[in-house]
Amino acid sequence: MNFQWLLVIWICIGSSYGQQFYDSTPCFSNITSPGTRYTCTSLNDSCQTFLIYRANQDFTTISDVSYLFGFSPDVLLTLNNVTSSSQILEIGREVIVPIQCSCLGEFFQANISYHAPTNTKFDDVACGVFEGLVKSITLLEENNSKKTNISDVNYDIKASTELLVPLKCACPDNFFDVGIHYFVTYPFISGDDTGKVSEKFNISVEDIWGANHLSFNPTVFSNTTILVPLRGKPSINFSILDSDAPTPGFLPTQMVEKSSKNQKLKKLYISVSVVGFFLFAATLVACGLYIRAIRKFKAERNRSSIHKSSVTSGSTPRNSPPMTTRSSTNSCLSPDLLAGIKYTLGEYNIDELKRATDHFSEGTKISDNVYKGCVDNDEVLIKKIRFEDTKQVIDVHSRINHVNIVKLKGVCYGEDDISGSYLVFEYPSNGTLRDCLSNSLASLSWHKRTQIAFDIATGLHYLHFCTIPPYTHMNINSKNIFLTPNWRAKLAVFGAKAVIGTTKEIGSIGSLGGWIAPEHLVHGSVSEKVDIFAFGVVLLELISGKEDVDGNFLRDSITFLRGGDNEGRCFEQLKNFIDSSLMEDYPLAEALCLAVLAKACIEDDPFHRPSMDDIIKVLARMV
Repeated sequence: MNFQWLLVIWICIGSSYGQQFYDSTPCFSNITSPGTRYTCTSLNDSCQTFLIYRANQDFTTISDVSYLFGFSPDVLLTLNNVTSSSQILEIGREVIVPIQCSCLGEFFQANISYHAPTNTKFDDVACGVFEGLVKSITLLEENNSKKTNISDVNYDIKASTELLVPLKCACPDNFFDVGIHYFVTYPFISGDDTGKVSEKFNISVEDIWGANHLSFNPTVFSNTTILVPLRGKPSINFSILDSDAPTPGFLPTQMVEKSSKNQKLKKLYISVSVVGFFLFAATLVACGLYIRAIRKFKAERNRSSIHKSSVTSGSTPRNSPPMTTRSSTNSCLSPDLLAGIKYTLGEYNIDELKRATDHFSEGTKISDNVYKGCVDNDEVLIKKIRFEDTKQVIDVHSRINHVNIVKLKGVCYGEDDISGSYLVFEYPSNGTLRDCLSNSLASLSWHKRTQIAFDIATGLHYLHFCTIPPYTHMNINSKNIFLTPNWRAKLAVFGAKAVIGTTKEIGSIGSLGGWIAPEHLVHGSVSEKVDIFAFGVVLLELISGKEDVDGNFLRDSITFLRGGDNEGRCFEQLKNFIDSSLMEDYPLAEALCLAVLAKACIEDDPFHRPSMDDIIKVLARMV
């Protein structure tokens, strides 16, 4: 994965600040995973930050804690509102400890020295003395080169051995972490959760989840650590701590006997679930009987409608799908979901389409062979295609039914095979995305633009992963995207390619608009990466409001994202690139995120482009 895409994930999924991973494995685990150590880059190499340590039976005073971490007691007294360094602290009392966090190689760490007073083990030092602020596997790795006093692989440490202890820490990125000044390392004990931590430090729980790559309402475990993102120096609200909070020592999680109320609720849930299951089963049986009954009715009606159409308009062309009159047109019903129910279309004749489009005049033309018209007081899109492609396009639409895809309403077969056929689609009333971006009177707000980007990605994701077989659109451009009255985007699928077992296939239905992915031009490749390339172009148009003319204009406009000499003027050049009609009414961090995402999508190498899953994860944070 290339640097630009890593930058997207780093900036965007973490919302407004650099993001680290939460390691759910316990302190004594010998498994390393993302979050076992916090990663760093050259952009954030060193900082003053803090960690939380709890008073215990071996370190009962500020003097003891300051000696362990190599500080003067006066520093900790002021920071923790304690009057005397010899004052006995309550077991479990949390102490704020300042540390200097540095990026040493690949990881952040705060190095201190520890002399083992007796024979001990790495687990005891890491998870006992330092309360999980470093994992035992990390402590072993840092000291494994010093074979002198490490007796065997059982992690035995002899008395008086000096250990290098790389405490877990992280620095916010000054370039992106606007307002976040500290990442405080916080070790969980039994009974802790992110909600309690948010109350202790008076910050939102969402900020904690974002900083640690956690999902909504996550499960966390004792013997693990998280980062607490703060805008000022830490202070702990001790009034919300439980009076019977467990003492440190990283006690294992214990089962709590459920109250009688919870037992009653559990029984109620089980009863409701059983009743619901039987109701669901009964509904399925009823639906099955209904579908069997309606099949015969629809088959008779379709045969009758086809006969009537043959009488009035001539015989139906060979291999054409079942037709109904428009008064009985049904919406698309996927055969994969409702087997046996036919996909039916309205039938149009050429004369009414000519009247609707003023004989396909230039004034009604939207793009190549696509026209806007009005039939029966209903605005429609009319697409002329080759006769031999008609069946394939109808077959595609018989398998798709999605809110972000323009629906096919009907078809008109031409007077002969040479004249071609016409497909009739719904017409979203706000027109094409390109027209809206070009119209200064209908300026799209930043929120609308991010929502449109998300809608386009959702529609493509549906085509790529939720249809059988999967399809690639192969014609994504701003003139092929339409906007509804509430500014939601719909893709016009005038043709698509089924990708079955191979990504190499020459040609597609309809002409490709906008930029064409290099691998399609050279090899004729058909894959989701071709759509992602075109999606990146649309993102650039959404950001800039401009339309690409020669295939190089937008690409040349974002060279500042490549770093190098332009790195220092990145934001300035980004502002110049963004559509001036927005009047700088947009979050600059989101704009940069979207620009870097677009840059990743139009990489020449398809393997360096993000997946549609990754794109949706990024955009979902903006809408």
